[in-house]
Amino acid sequence: MKVILASDHGGINLSKEIASLLEELQVEYEDIGCNCADSVDYPDYGIPAAERVASGEFDRGILICGTGIGMSIAANKVKGIRAALVHDLFSAKATREHNDSNMITMGERVIGPGLAREIVRTWLGTEFEGGRHQNRIGKVADYENK
Repeated sequence: MKVILASDHGGINLSKEIASLLEELQVEYEDIGCNCADSVDYPDYGIPAAERVASGEFDRGILICGTGIGMSIAANKVKGIRAALVHDLFSAKATREHNDSNMITMGERVIGPGLAREIVRTWLGTEFEGGRHQNRIGKVADYENK
């Protein structure tokens, strides 16, 4: 599995924590920034990361900003992306099982590093259930392709 990781200035510390986890799990990843505390615009990082997941270059993506909301909105503008804003373990598992999410977003100002690490571990380790859920994802994709 290949994962792309991106953050804005509001998510830089949590992004470093997640990069450390990915290394521990021996997950291949690329961190595309930001790597500064200066104010930057989340779409400048979230959209390119989402495009690289949508193209198939990466299997999944993890985006982090202050709340996770901005990154979620930006990523979900990219055709083929199913980015879920996740701040708890139940949602991390459910969004993989039911929604086949290919990206998650989190907020550094919302959750701590310990919970974020468990969310990522759960999300990466959970498979899509398919079945009735595939039909629902298909309806979203059909609308997206109009």
